[in-house]
Amino acid sequence: MDIQTIAREMFIGARASHDWDHTLRVLRLCEHIGPAERADMDVLRVAAVLHDIGRPHQDASRGSVCHAAHGAVMAEPIVANLLFSPGQKDNILHCIRTHRFRGMHVPETLEAKVLFDADKLDAIGAIGIARAYLFAGEIGARLHSPDVPPEKSVSYSIDDTGFREYRVKLCKIKDRMMTSEGKRMAGERHRFMTAFFNRFLQEYQGEM
Repeated sequence: MDIQTIAREMFIGARASHDWDHTLRVLRLCEHIGPAERADMDVLRVAAVLHDIGRPHQDASRGSVCHAAHGAVMAEPIVANLLFSPGQKDNILHCIRTHRFRGMHVPETLEAKVLFDADKLDAIGAIGIARAYLFAGEIGARLHSPDVPPEKSVSYSIDDTGFREYRVKLCKIKDRMMTSEGKRMAGERHRFMTAFFNRFLQEYQGEM
């Protein structure tokens, strides 16, 4: 059984905001950024396919489980069977462990930095806006909570809105990118996303 088949089965029943389709988009972004940065594509492709296998566990725990750390543990026996060097295997697990924006681990290798950027690019721009509202719908959040400051609202609550995600995370992603190509792509997506949320607030208030 190939890696993609193994990984895809782990997403059965996963929420659409972080499902197998997200993994495939991240993989395609890695295949765009990786060659430009001269990354080890063997390591990067496997890491991209496995990077979110722990996500269903984080969602089930309502955020108490870190999907990046848990995913690296889940990936270890899978990676152990690959015909890769010990260094490549360690790198794959490092990539998975360090890809989370709010994670406790920092990407150290080039491949980990490319995966981090690819995953973050799928969280901003038009696709990022769509995913933010998709996730808010999945957890039963309101369209907008104007009376609750985003920084004081609770994740996985009714106030965990698409705008909250933008304020506490998405608007910061551009400045956290780690590769040259990732930074270039993030700049364009950030501009589109910022314009959208500015207009969203105006329309919500009836100003436009």
